[in-house]
Amino acid sequence: MRFPSYAYDPTTGVATFDYLLDGPEPESFTETITFPVPAGADVPDSFFRVLDLLHVVAGVSYYKVGAPERIEAPTAVPAEAAALFDAVYSQGLGEYAYVNQLPYVLDMTVHVPAVAPPAPPVDNSGGRPLSAVGGGKDSIVTLEILRAAGLDPVPFSVNPNPVIVNVNAASGLTALAARRKLDPHLFALNKAGARNGHIPVTAINSLIAIATATLHGLGPVVMSNERSASDPNLIWNGHPINHQWSKGVAAEGLLRAAVTAHTGLTEPYFSLLRSLSELHIAQLFARFTAYDDVVTSCNKAFKLHDPTARWCGDCPKCRFVALAMAPSMSRERLTRIFGGDLFADPAQVPGYLELLGIDAHKPFECVGEVEESLVALTMLADDPQWRDAPVVTALRAAVPAAAWAEASRESVLTPGGQTFVPPAYAKALAQML
Repeated sequence: MRFPSYAYDPTTGVATFDYLLDGPEPESFTETITFPVPAGADVPDSFFRVLDLLHVVAGVSYYKVGAPERIEAPTAVPAEAAALFDAVYSQGLGEYAYVNQLPYVLDMTVHVPAVAPPAPPVDNSGGRPLSAVGGGKDSIVTLEILRAAGLDPVPFSVNPNPVIVNVNAASGLTALAARRKLDPHLFALNKAGARNGHIPVTAINSLIAIATATLHGLGPVVMSNERSASDPNLIWNGHPINHQWSKGVAAEGLLRAAVTAHTGLTEPYFSLLRSLSELHIAQLFARFTAYDDVVTSCNKAFKLHDPTARWCGDCPKCRFVALAMAPSMSRERLTRIFGGDLFADPAQVPGYLELLGIDAHKPFECVGEVEESLVALTMLADDPQWRDAPVVTALRAAVPAAAWAEASRESVLTPGGQTFVPPAYAKALAQML
């Protein structure tokens, strides 16, 4: 795989990225990303340096078509950036490698032409935060924490759908957005039977966000990735396979280090909620009723192209988010948010058994740890409004006694683990907690 060139037009905000899968029958692709253009500002050098990284990282979308055994980066980068590239094309494609049975992908390296020295520092730490919004409870909680601390966040998304637009409207904040357009040739190849699979899209969107913040003279990009995102789904060929790898703390550290080394930005990117479990974040979300009619975390609903569809009610994300939210709100409110009572439907039981780690490995979805699901279930079992619900009753009977004993409410609801949150933002989080 090669990366022939990229270009940026400051008048339109359009960046074009070229890719080539070389060989006897080469395949070439061009992707476009349209950035929001600031009024009358010069384009800083650090913006182009972010594009250097984005060019390579976004290439995973095209790499997966043929999965070549050699990848040649286009330009010299610091060692930290080279480490990010290696991780994105190996750990970031772990689920893709597992599903397509391509174990060599787990050990991929990206060949860089030379190791470049780090860029001189560019202090961006004092600017307004650009807060990534996906439409779910986590990014809503982050927006409200930043707002409460007086940090004046700017909501941001890539290819905002109606759900995200409605969440931004409910926040009352003025948002920025970028548009990413994959090469249509990619879809034609997929339709014809080319390899396909999950990619580390959060790494791509994170770099698009950092580029946008740099272009607009803003401060750090603030994400809402939680502690459990670092938890793998399974081990295969000696490697952890994590559907959420690019949301995990290791990926966050690699991306931060790469951006700082190659661009000089002193505070490019971090996740405010990294120390919290999904269950803890759901407790915080329960405080903000203004988003009940717009929030969603359901990927299936996103794909329905129906602006009124928010929850499908029949996927791992719907089941887990309902389970995480239920202990912190009334049954009436939860039913209104989801458009139905998942815990009254016995057909949901098999899906919940997967989340509880009883019938299968944790689903390849953005869901919490098994322990979180168990703790949430114990809380529902203790709550008079939930304990007699058909699904809760069935799950209580199915969970082995040993699993109950291992589920610690204290460990799930106590902040912990590695984070990269700078002091001013850590104070804002502490105030909300």
